Amino acid sequence: MNRHLPAPSPALRAREQWRRRLLLLTLAIALLASLTPIVGRHLVGLAHHPLTGIDHVGALCLVALHVIVAPVHELLHLLVAGGLLYAAGDRTLAWWRARRVLAPLAQQRPVAGDPFAEACALAQLPTTIVCIVDGLPVPAFTAGWASPVIYVARALGEGARALPREELAAVLAHEHSHVVRRDPLRLFALRALSKALVWLPGLRALTDDVADEAEIRADDAAIRVVDRLALASALVSLGRWDVARPVGDVATVGVGFVRPDLLDRRVRRLAGGDVSPGSRLSRGSVLSAALLVALAWTSGLVDVHALAHPETASAEEAHCHHLHGSAWAHLFCRAGVEGALLPRTGSDCPHRVER
Repeated sequence: MNRHLPAPSPALRAREQWRRRLLLLTLAIALLASLTPIVGRHLVGLAHHPLTGIDHVGALCLVALHVIVAPVHELLHLLVAGGLLYAAGDRTLAWWRARRVLAPLAQQRPVAGDPFAEACALAQLPTTIVCIVDGLPVPAFTAGWASPVIYVARALGEGARALPREELAAVLAHEHSHVVRRDPLRLFALRALSKALVWLPGLRALTDDVADEAEIRADDAAIRVVDRLALASALVSLGRWDVARPVGDVATVGVGFVRPDLLDRRVRRLAGGDVSPGSRLSRGSVLSAALLVALAWTSGLVDVHALAHPETASAEEAHCHHLHGSAWAHLFCRAGVEGALLPRTGSDCPHRVER
């Protein structure tokens, strides 16, 4: 078994493992960095503003910064709320589309003696998790959250498009890995996250990269029980199917043959090639995400600074409420500020309100 083609090199496997860990770490950082400054204080339930009474940091006026950035903080709250609604609607719609496609199609389980039952035996998986579908627009995929099911087109076992028994077993072994790892549920959660934070550039690309790595790991699991050459040949055959798009993307995996770039990587890798995985992330999306996260943190930090009500503020405090000037013009001032790093010359705060 697997004697026909060389296995992926240890160096390649090490790079892929490092890539998977980096992707998960990046996703976690993106989630924490984007949401913590927006909802963190509300979730913790702090009773007091920790920056109360601190109106200046050096020459930087925190009150002016608060006035400038406060609308941004409110906008981010709206974006998070809107993203959650969008994600819920998108996932519901994807689930409904998948059911609408699968419901009218004739389905049955493999029976003893048919090509699918024999392939299940070769792939060492139970026939109870395999569903044969007539007229399935996608050759094979796995769907389901608590109890994933492998959906396979009847055409793969019968007719002109039928695969050899070893190749059909390779396809089922690949899908069985998705079942064991609960990939449909994991990828559903990641897709929902990318929809909820649709305003954060690059998050969807990260999710797609994670989905690609799920296909690679399923290939590795499959070639432990089937021949590597059979899986590579099966992928080439599946790549010839005219598939415009998967059957909805709600809790479905195993359609990596749809994209030519991923199909090429998988086949070349199974053939023993040293294939460096690419990423869908662009430098522009990374830079844009970094700027948005920085803005979110700035607005979040300013949110913990309490503004005194202008009517109750004393004359010494009122100058920081910009009753007579722009907050932008007052962002830096010398009122009550001393320090070696401040210029020795210059007028006092131009917006001071006298009694």
